[in-house]
Amino acid sequence: MSAPGAKRSLQSLDAAARDEGRARLHVAESRFGLWFLGTEIWTRHVLQPALAELDGLIENRRASYPVIVDVGCGHGRSFKLLNERFRPVRMIGVDIDREMLASARAEAHRHELAVEFKRASSAALPIPDQSVDLLFCHQTFHHLVDQQSALREFHRVLKRDGVLLFAESTRRYIRSWIIRLLFRHPMEVQRTAPEYLTMLRAAGFTIDAQAISYPYLWWSRADFAIMERWFGITPPADREETLIDLVATRD
Repeated sequence: MSAPGAKRSLQSLDAAARDEGRARLHVAESRFGLWFLGTEIWTRHVLQPALAELDGLIENRRASYPVIVDVGCGHGRSFKLLNERFRPVRMIGVDIDREMLASARAEAHRHELAVEFKRASSAALPIPDQSVDLLFCHQTFHHLVDQQSALREFHRVLKRDGVLLFAESTRRYIRSWIIRLLFRHPMEVQRTAPEYLTMLRAAGFTIDAQAISYPYLWWSRADFAIMERWFGITPPADREETLIDLVATRD
């Protein structure tokens, strides 16, 4: 094979390897995890507290956010809550899992909500530039492998001064034994709370100090808050956070 031909072959192999890497854009959830995300326990103890916290962190809160996107919408448990709080004219649910989208459609139908659905990776959103007023990303990011591309997409689709509601479990929590046992995640990309802040700001988002919260909820603690609830032993102030909720705006 000629040198130019060999070079082209190597380039083709490199491109194929990159494509293979891009194909693994998330880690599929365990069967238990898929079931759990559709339960009332998830809605009551994980989703609702996060959404209430995020809502309270929004500065210059608007009465309505016309176009809302839920990235990683799962079973669609957020739709009714987002509709009640933010009064969208158009709501879009995005997920890469076909079965999740089918469940989300059923949830939207149950609440008589007009939701558009798109099966897509967070790293390649089929949504026009600067067309979204509010993007909701709740407990989705730690499943993603190509997190930098996802943030670029979030930034691209949001309007100027558009709002990103971001709620995540940190590396401390995702690497705990109970989560490793019951759920599936790409461990190599898990981040601390400060690392999430650095990454979001580097992607072009503005995050004010007062728009950040570190809720230390009972289910995110190694002892499930037993020491505090039963024995009155409060957790140390100097700790590695297990959760981060924040509101970011697009520059």
